[in-house]
Formats: sequence, C-alpha cells, structure tokens
Amino acid sequence: MRKYIIKRLLLAVIIFFFVMLIIYTVLRCLPSSYVETIAREKSQQPGSKSYQEWLDQLNAMYGLDKGIIPGYIGWLGEFFTGHFGDSWKYTVPVIDKFNEVVWLSFEMGVITMILELIIAIPLGIIAATKQYSKTDYTISILALAFISLPTFFFIALLKLVFCIKIQIPDPATGSMMGLFPLTGLFSRTYNQMTPVQQFFDRAWHLVLPITTLVIISIGGLMRYTRTNMLEVLNADYIRTARAKGLSEKKVIYHHAFRNTLIPLVTIVGGSLPGLFSGALFTETMFSLPGIGYISYNAMISGDIPFSMFYLAFLAILTLLGNLIADILYAVVDPRVRLA
Repeated sequence: MRKYIIKRLLLAVIIFFFVMLIIYTVLRCLPSSYVETIAREKSQQPGSKSYQEWLDQLNAMYGLDKGIIPGYIGWLGEFFTGHFGDSWKYTVPVIDKFNEVVWLSFEMGVITMILELIIAIPLGIIAATKQYSKTDYTISILALAFISLPTFFFIALLKLVFCIKIQIPDPATGSMMGLFPLTGLFSRTYNQMTPVQQFFDRAWHLVLPITTLVIISIGGLMRYTRTNMLEVLNADYIRTARAKGLSEKKVIYHHAFRNTLIPLVTIVGGSLPGLFSGALFTETMFSLPGIGYISYNAMISGDIPFSMFYLAFLAILTLLGNLIADILYAVVDPRVRLA
C-alpha cells in the first residue's frame, strides 16, 4: 500500500506539471488581458504616458514580457514556495480572496453531495429491483428530466413559485414577502439578530440554491446506480444466493449492493474537486459570493495569479480524488489488491 501511494504521488507531480503548463499557456493566450485594461485606463489620464509605455511597464512588472516557458517556470517556483501573489482584479493577496469565498461553495457542495447520495442511491436501487414496473418508469422519467433540466430555467422557476407566487407575512413589518428570498446570503436585519437567528437566516437563504444543485445532480447518479445494480443482479452469484434460500433483502443489500459500490466510489472520489469548484450559474443567479462566481470574473478579466491558483488547487484535488478512489476500491471489495 505504501509503495503504491508513493508511486501514485510521484506520478501525480508529473501530471500536475504538464496540466498546469497547458492551463498557463491557455491563460496567456486569452483575448482578455488585465494589463491591457489598466494600461488603457492609465494612458487616458491627463499628462500620462502612452498606452504602449504603460503596457510595456506592466508586462515587465508582472513577468508577461517573458516567453510562456520562462514565465511558467517562474510561476511554478513561486507556487511551490508558497508565494501566490496578489489578485490583479481584486487587489488583495490571492490566498486571502480564495479563503474568503471558497468556504461558502464548500458548504453548499458538501450538503449537496450528502443529499445527492441519500436520495439518488436508494432510488436507483429501488428502480433496479423493480425493473419495468411503474416505480421504475417513474424514477427513470424523473432522472432523465433532472438530467435535461437547464440550471437557469429551474432557478427561474423556483424563484417564480417560492419567491413571488407564494407570499407570507414579514415578521418584522407585517407586509407580505416571498416564502424564500430572491437573492443574497443575509437579510437586511442580519446584524441585529442573535447568533441562532443568524444561523437560521443564512440557512433559509441557502435552501433554494442547494435545492437547485441537488435536483440537477441526482439524475445522473440515479441512472448510474440503476444500471450498475441491474448488471450485478443478473450475475451468476446472485442467482446462486437466491437458490440457497436467502431473503431478497439480504441478497440485494448484502451481496448485490456491495459490488455496486465499486463504480459509485469512482463518482464519489471524482466529486472531491466539485466541493471546492463552486456553481457558477447558481451562485450568479442567487447573488452568492462563492468561488465559482469569483473565479469566473477573475478569468474573464485576465487575472492570471488568481486563476492559476484556483485551477492548480482543483488539479491537486482531482489527482487526490482519483488516488482516494483507487484506495477505497480495496476497502469496498477485498478482492481488489492495489499491487
């Protein structure tokens, strides 16, 4: 096990090196450029230097006057020594801005993943054990509907129903308001609330965003669970277990489900980066300051320091997620040997 982990970690370093080289090259080739925007703004000030002079000065300041390979090697050296630089767009250290916004996305991601597993896996098992029944058809139709559902349309529908159509009295003013808030993370009176009230107020603002993430994500896992469960239920050893007189419950949950977990572990391990990557559409439409929305704005602005740190962080999580999934194979199925 130890040799396997060390070998995979060394391989991960090599993969990380080439992945980040590709990302750095793409970011350097983006049509949007922060330094061009700043140079244009500064050149328009009275008595200022020309646009080209400002552009040359800023490129030299940020190392963009070098080629892609020298620039990447310089960034790599700074990254591994813990110097991540300052965000060009947000004008604060990259790590500070990242730490400020990532935990909201992480909180939403963890809750979403837990609810997704609790809902999708049992429904997938039920659909497989009742194949071609009304229950199976209902679950399959719902799964396909959730997979096909556009995020922005579903959010608009939730807002129309729960924020506009359904009205409740406002406890503070007595006027009518939506059952859930349209946007934001806090109410106007958040600072005047007790800690318990603040907790529930924040949770109330996250109900619709988390509902959106759960609904649009459970469809694929439901179908995946059903497909793998059907494959296992048709195996010879399942027929043998039934022939021995074991109860259907024991056959399904003791014998079949354990083997179904093997491909599900791959999905769970691969979902690790998703806990920190954020949800761009959901965070944008609900005006939530999560890492997805913040990193998107940084990328379209040409903010290379923040974008590189964010993408490097996701690359590391992806490599670790794959390693964890491989290790969990041996935990789920003792027949699997990592060697």
